[in-house]
Amino acid sequence: MSTCDSQRAEASRDNVSQNSVDEGLPRELSQLSLSSGSSPDEFHCNKGHSEATLKNIFGYYQSQKLCDVVLIAGTCRIPVHKLVLVSCSEYFAAMFMGSLQESKSSEITLERVDPQALKTLVNYCYTGIIELSEDTVEVILSTATLLQLNVAAKACCDFLEKQLDPCNSLGIALFAEQQSCLSLHKTAMQYTYQHFMQVVKNDEFLRLSEEQLSSLLNSDDLNVVTEENVFESLMLWVQHDVADRQKYLPNLLKFVKLPLLSSEYLIDKVEFSCGNVAGCQPLIMEAVKWHLLPERRSLLFSHRTRPRTSTIGRLLAIGGMDGYKGASNMEMYDPRTNTWSPYMRMGARRLQFGVAVLQNKLVVVGGRDGLKTLNTVECFDLTSLSWSTLAPMNTHRHGLGVTVLGEGPNSPIYAVGGHDGWIYLNSVERWDACSRSWTIVANMSGARSTCGVAALRGRLYAVGGRDSGACLRSVECYHPATNHWTACAPMNRRRGGVSVCAADGYLYALGGHEAPANATGGRLACVERYDPIADNWVLLARLSYGRDAIGSCLLGDRIIAVGGYDGVKYLCVVEVYDSESNCWRKLAPLTTGRAGAAVVAIPPPRLC
Repeated sequence: MSTCDSQRAEASRDNVSQNSVDEGLPRELSQLSLSSGSSPDEFHCNKGHSEATLKNIFGYYQSQKLCDVVLIAGTCRIPVHKLVLVSCSEYFAAMFMGSLQESKSSEITLERVDPQALKTLVNYCYTGIIELSEDTVEVILSTATLLQLNVAAKACCDFLEKQLDPCNSLGIALFAEQQSCLSLHKTAMQYTYQHFMQVVKNDEFLRLSEEQLSSLLNSDDLNVVTEENVFESLMLWVQHDVADRQKYLPNLLKFVKLPLLSSEYLIDKVEFSCGNVAGCQPLIMEAVKWHLLPERRSLLFSHRTRPRTSTIGRLLAIGGMDGYKGASNMEMYDPRTNTWSPYMRMGARRLQFGVAVLQNKLVVVGGRDGLKTLNTVECFDLTSLSWSTLAPMNTHRHGLGVTVLGEGPNSPIYAVGGHDGWIYLNSVERWDACSRSWTIVANMSGARSTCGVAALRGRLYAVGGRDSGACLRSVECYHPATNHWTACAPMNRRRGGVSVCAADGYLYALGGHEAPANATGGRLACVERYDPIADNWVLLARLSYGRDAIGSCLLGDRIIAVGGYDGVKYLCVVEVYDSESNCWRKLAPLTTGRAGAAVVAIPPPRLC
């Protein structure tokens, strides 16, 4: 504000103030104040005025003075001041300030209102204080909700949130839903999902209705180790009153992801318990087909084939380039919380290595330590969190591809191609878990380094990469039964530093580079999918950034793309592919930008 503006504003205030004074004073006093000179206006604020006033009004309430309406609940009569109730409650504001008949009544009868709860809430309107206990909080909450005393209702919800326990979370959730307390209901259900294994041991679970149990089992947020836990909880509920509840099995079994149970469990447990119940057999057969016809799984997808979040395990991003000397640490991704956190460190520094998961162990293969190419192999036990050394490969390799072929505990690990520090390699080695040794298998038709390697339908695929000349489009497939490599349809784009992942019966090739690896351009954002039956590649939705050296892995039924290098910087970006909508969406980023990290899924932690 300018000086002139300030002077005009001050003069205006003086005139208004003086006029106000003149109107309230005799003429003589008004003239006297002008002649003697007036001082600036002064405002006094009594900070305790509101509290003292409300305290006085509360005193009038206690002594039943100046009360203008009586609230009646049962045999309880409570004289109160309308103005106080209207100031706190939209319910009473509508009652006393509208055209309702009650606005003119001196007595108001409140039907189905607990007298003691009403008295407690009236006291709250005068004092702002409410006393809560486990015995009274629910009736006070229901009364506060009815009377639209929102702050009091919020205090009750906060109190109940603090009382959540596996033995009461379902009851609190149901009560909150009845009272339309959406935040409390959401919190109680999240607590129930998180502590599901403890919740099912309590009476509240056994007393659920069929509809309530259906809603609970339908959630993908149930915190279980395997789908067996969900089936067993269902049978626990049925057996609590088998005569009356067995008829609900066909409907409730729809919410158990039977295809994700082992074939042995399906026959030994599910078939044995439910096979003779009408309506259950089609669901069991659907699960059996999932196991017997893996090539048709793309036609059998449903909500029963999509794993629950807690059963898909966690993701590890291991090592890689981070812009310095190379990362030797690991980060863990928890899909339940969508967060990354530090995990462990590798036993020694490695770059351009491969990792496989076998029998709850990480097997770290080859790479280079910054000076020389390695043939050494380390093993990290995910249970004991300890490192050990395995037999070395026959050949030193960095830029190799590593994967497990098969699903059994003793499935072989393959180390494919790479570079030995002098030349690009076409050789392949296989680790035998029984003999604990590496053996040479058939060579690929051509040398490949930084290629994508994945196992699909019992065969091994080597995709793209670099040879001594340029980046490659070519793809080869290894048949373990014949120990022979055959050529497959080439990709649409040349890709060195490509990441490959198998999912849904297809191969997915992510990112990479077409130009020399040391060039700043040529990084690819395009993604291709290979159909081994049709032997062709199709382009899919692009990644958000063009990059190579992406770490990728199948977590549950979704492909996760982690980090990478865009030619300028090492990226923190993490994306997940939605095959139904053919799009990539971002997840929580890495805590450290890294490229060439080995990304693997590990089993979920055991629950108590």
